[in-house]
Amino acid sequence: MNLPALLSKARTSAYSRWWLNRVLPFSIPFNRPHGFEVVPLRDGGISVRIPYWRVNRNHIKGIHACAIATASEMCSGLSVLEKLDPKQYRLIMRSLHVEFHYQAKKPATAKCVPSAEEIADKVIKPLATAGSVDYGSTVEVHDVEGNHLATATVVWQVKPWSKVRTKV
Repeated sequence: MNLPALLSKARTSAYSRWWLNRVLPFSIPFNRPHGFEVVPLRDGGISVRIPYWRVNRNHIKGIHACAIATASEMCSGLSVLEKLDPKQYRLIMRSLHVEFHYQAKKPATAKCVPSAEEIADKVIKPLATAGSVDYGSTVEVHDVEGNHLATATVVWQVKPWSKVRTKV
């Protein structure tokens, strides 16, 4: 699967968006039960819809904090991999910090919009001289009414596959 090309096509094609959302649950099986829907944004970036399903709710009928954190991680990772070739670079989450602002009682959307220039300046250029680079991205999560539910900061370690010492 060529992820950057699939995300690019899904930006303008309903069929490609449908295909992307059928392929990702098998590529990322941990996220399958959550029913996340990935929607590439027209001007760049990724959004992940979090349905208000029973499996995503906590004991007080709000969307569980871990579902929000997982959607934020997925959104951030896909938005970075959209700009980098996963065949050239390995991405591993180094840290995840989520600050919650409002209780989620309706479907929500996580959104991450890094620019190509930002990825080039903070990841690709430093990798020319370093073995690995840490890149932090911010994800905002809002519900369907526009309430700001959470802000997640995800730090990724990006490394060329040629510098990876463990076997895949």
